[in-house]
Amino acid sequence: MIKVCFVCTGNTCRSIMAERLMKKNLKDRKIKDISVSSKGLNANGENITENAKNALKFFKANAKDRKSIKLKKIDNNILYVTMTEEQKNQIKSNKVISFKALIGKEILDPYGQGEEVYLQTCNDLIDGINVLIDKLIKWR
Repeated sequence: MIKVCFVCTGNTCRSIMAERLMKKNLKDRKIKDISVSSKGLNANGENITENAKNALKFFKANAKDRKSIKLKKIDNNILYVTMTEEQKNQIKSNKVISFKALIGKEILDPYGQGEEVYLQTCNDLIDGINVLIDKLIKWR
């Protein structure tokens, strides 16, 4: 089983959207040997944002409420995927990659912005997730 954990700052927008978009992608492709989670470097139990939920609904992914989870302990059996290079540098693991390495650009924080920004963020996440899944299929 390959384990992936998406990481952002607060785990209320980017990483939770990435988690749920990847779970939908894996289900659609009938891939069952990759598990997905998400956490935030500074998460403090806040709920997923309304615009994140709306964007997930648009892409027909799980949009249920969930409290953010703080990344506390690094597990060397998990591949961590960060939204930015700065976040990547904060995780002390040899199994960490950023979206910049996957698709050539960072996933900027849409927090507090309009729904169009969240939809564009999801599109960028989907691009990176497709690249990631293709790489994981080759690695397994």
